[in-house]
Amino acid sequence: MPRYEYRCRACGDTFEMTRPMSESSAPCACPQGHDDTVKLLSTVAVSGVASRGGQATPSGGGGGCCGGGCGCG
Repeated sequence: MPRYEYRCRACGDTFEMTRPMSESSAPCACPQGHDDTVKLLSTVAVSGVASRGGQATPSGGGGGCCGGGCGCG
């Protein structure tokens, strides 16, 4: 089950809540009992090494010539 981060507008507390995706936008109270909360935008960072034909190749680069994707740089 995913975890969502919320902030209370009344007390300024930031907290996390585990709940189903179907309830991610449903209202929730902060741990102090205030009802005026807002869900914060979460970011996901993905990095690492991609595997191509059993050989590890660095991910990233791209974006045109000499960006690492064409092999000239």
